[in-house]
Amino acid sequence: MVGRTNGQARPVRVRGKASPRTAGRRAAQRLRCLAALSLLAGLLTSCGSEESGGPVRLNWYNFPDDSGALASAASNCSRSSGGRYSISYNKLPRAADGQRQQLVRRLAAEDSAMDILGLDVTWAAEFAEAKWILPWTGANRRKATAGTLAVPLQTATWKGRLYAVPYNTNTQLLWYRSDLVPKPPTTWAEMLAMARVLAKQGKPHFVEIQGAQYEGLTVWFNTLVESAGGSILNRTATAPSLGPPAVRAATIMHDLATSPAADPSLSNQMEDQNRLAMESGTAAFELNYPFVYPSMKANQPKLFKSFRWAPYPGVDPGRPAKPTIGGIDLAIGAYSNHPDLAFEAALCLRNRQNQMAAAIEGGLPPTLRSLYSDKALIKSYPFAADVLSALENASTRPQTPAYQNVSIAISHTLSPPSAINPRSDVDEIGSQIEDALESKGLIP
Repeated sequence: MVGRTNGQARPVRVRGKASPRTAGRRAAQRLRCLAALSLLAGLLTSCGSEESGGPVRLNWYNFPDDSGALASAASNCSRSSGGRYSISYNKLPRAADGQRQQLVRRLAAEDSAMDILGLDVTWAAEFAEAKWILPWTGANRRKATAGTLAVPLQTATWKGRLYAVPYNTNTQLLWYRSDLVPKPPTTWAEMLAMARVLAKQGKPHFVEIQGAQYEGLTVWFNTLVESAGGSILNRTATAPSLGPPAVRAATIMHDLATSPAADPSLSNQMEDQNRLAMESGTAAFELNYPFVYPSMKANQPKLFKSFRWAPYPGVDPGRPAKPTIGGIDLAIGAYSNHPDLAFEAALCLRNRQNQMAAAIEGGLPPTLRSLYSDKALIKSYPFAADVLSALENASTRPQTPAYQNVSIAISHTLSPPSAINPRSDVDEIGSQIEDALESKGLIP
């Protein structure tokens, strides 16, 4: 076919095809690109490999730490390896959902660069079932469990096998103002009664807690259910448990949300909003993590003088609460080219020295029990004994590969807390959990 332009004949392209000459040029370009990519891949593969005589590069993926403690841990362990490996600390997104999404996508693609993985305490079951992480066995398991607190170890265990080593942990305490409350409450009923009295006196009286529709709301509910003697799932994680303890938990949440103790922003509040509200002077109580202590000290030195802590309030008198723990567990990627070195490096990253630094510099409670009696830690953590007590009596979130869906079912149903209908909402949660465990109506 011939077309005409300004009296000159030229080839006319058929849509979707090119002339032989153009096709040839494109083929040559593709070959050159492929050759360049192959060369680059070869260079990247050899860089830091045994063949080059340099240390093996191990990639550690973890949450972004602004304190510098994690970067220092990577440097410390790289130096102490004697030149056998070098740890590269790669920062994941700040939000937990973004962290999980990046890890899942790369592991599903069998990415061999995923050596050491910082997992949220709710991910071990999911990653283990997918065979994305390796179990800790033999000497590695013995080293990982020696001196480690029992409840954090539970978060890293699935079907009786250890799949990660606890790097740090976290738990909530009750923070209160001693100028308003000389003696801290021991139960939720007592705390709400104190808040009502303060409200009548025209004094700061809010109870700050995480009421937004997100993971924090699930943690609040789980803590109350466990503190009431129940659980969200049965022991085999095959069906919801719930029952009367869950109804009591939902009732407490509704009672707070509809009382003078409720911050007007409760349904939108997360941990940092709770911190800011307490620092503003409008609250008498706060259920939150230890990071609020140094923040109050730095931001509100006058209020800090009366800023105290106590155990998380219980549901029943005489029965200690079972606060839900958080934290990060270190797992080894199933597709790592250097699993033996990765196990060794992970143990180093969470050793005594590095956990101490993470606690003091980053505010992350350690998982090694002996550190809680260390004078250096107690100096920065005057509440260390209370944190340890909470951790030893703590609860974990439901352990199941379907945890993401279970959590979403809870937080969506119980939001906003002021609209909770305890019995019907617990029934709805149970129904949604059954669907989640049977892989129905999955939410990514």
